[in-house]
Amino acid sequence: MKEQNYKNHTRLVAGYHGVTALLILGFLVGSIITFVHAHDDVVKHAAMIMIIGAVAMIGLFWYARVFALKAEDRAIRAEENFRHFILTGKPFDKQIRLGQIIALRFASDEEFPALAKKAVEEKLTSKQIKQAIQNWRGDYHRV
Repeated sequence: MKEQNYKNHTRLVAGYHGVTALLILGFLVGSIITFVHAHDDVVKHAAMIMIIGAVAMIGLFWYARVFALKAEDRAIRAEENFRHFILTGKPFDKQIRLGQIIALRFASDEEFPALAKKAVEEKLTSKQIKQAIQNWRGDYHRV
């Protein structure tokens, strides 16, 4: 796998983010077109059921991703808090935000404690934290 850095650390899965999203969107659009152009009540009824199905698929598509990311975010928060405790003997400052913790996971052990402190004191955004990292520590397991 290619070494991760700030420019290439985001991940899109073509089958999920591209193909599946386009298929669901196409199903919704096709269902709406069928409903609008239908002259028969049976076809309108079937098209309405397909529209409802497409909307349900959009919800499944969205929430499947959101729920997985929330679970990963919780794991990252616990792992990085433990890492911070190992390196400093203290848990994270209570003012640190989840987005900051998620960004800090890319920092090497050498720069992690100082960058965590700076993130809280200067209210750095996750983008600013990632850009401040000198020695990138890749996360190859995030989905």
